[in-house]
Amino acid sequence: MWELLKKGNTSSGVAALGNTGLAIVKWFAAFISGSGAMLATAIHSTADALNQGMVYFGSALAEKEPTKRFPTGFNRVVNLFVLLAVIVVSIMAYETLHKGWEIIQHPKESGNFWLNFTILIISVVVDGAVLWKVMKEVVSESEADTAKDGFIKSVIKNVKYSAPPTRLVFYEDIVATLGALVALVAVVIAELTGNYLVDGIGTILIGLLLIGIAIKIGYENTIGLVGVSAPKRVKNKVAEIIMKHPKVVDIHKLRVVQEGRQYHVESYLELEKGMSLANADDIKFEVEDMLLKDKDIDDATLGVIESDGKQDYQFKNQNKNEGE
Repeated sequence: MWELLKKGNTSSGVAALGNTGLAIVKWFAAFISGSGAMLATAIHSTADALNQGMVYFGSALAEKEPTKRFPTGFNRVVNLFVLLAVIVVSIMAYETLHKGWEIIQHPKESGNFWLNFTILIISVVVDGAVLWKVMKEVVSESEADTAKDGFIKSVIKNVKYSAPPTRLVFYEDIVATLGALVALVAVVIAELTGNYLVDGIGTILIGLLLIGIAIKIGYENTIGLVGVSAPKRVKNKVAEIIMKHPKVVDIHKLRVVQEGRQYHVESYLELEKGMSLANADDIKFEVEDMLLKDKDIDDATLGVIESDGKQDYQFKNQNKNEGE
């Protein structure tokens, strides 16, 4: 178990620890001050700590080797854990909206302004630091070229190529940082103007942010759990690896399915005419070895046929119905 935990997603593990600390401090401040916005961001940090912890354990379990009962491995387990995390986020979103509406109906003064202000500043800094680390993870996992588009634009363009746990932490930390900023603005405005209705409005906004992230992450991981075609860039990369073999003249059929962070490849290769079965088998195994050297490819199932003299596979005009 310890060996599996060491293989867990680093981003979700670090984020879970950071949000646990923030949640404890925020709950204390919310209890002392009675601020609705502080309570909302405390709920948010609690939700983040719980679901990121679950996702970390899910990502570790996904690294478990295939067994006789589960021959394709456990890669999709991480999607299931992320969906469980979405349920937690949804419950927390409801509670936050309920609290916000209650404050709007019955606004009341909150105390300990400087306690709230200090903790929310710390929250923005900590959540921002975690978000920056996750953005680096996105660049690393997606092998993005930051020199071309710049760091932030590269992250936005390539986040879909990162691992499901990393995507979850990325989106959640964007919301967490925005939520802390919203709470900070609400607390400051309420203190300066004496209009404590703002506290409830800030709480409602944080609840809406939570709902948005639940819908986004829930959708992505539902299709991931069902089994979704790999993005076009990944499929092209697989095709390029296959075509590097000098005896492969074309790809008759190629299917790349995303399973958690990994990809499962199924393909029929067209080989030069007149080749013996023994030589064709050797080439098939050589191509399989080439594919499995890629860290993102977990399994490859290949077949070989003789070339029909036509070019079947096109790198730039792939079937749009394959989820690309």
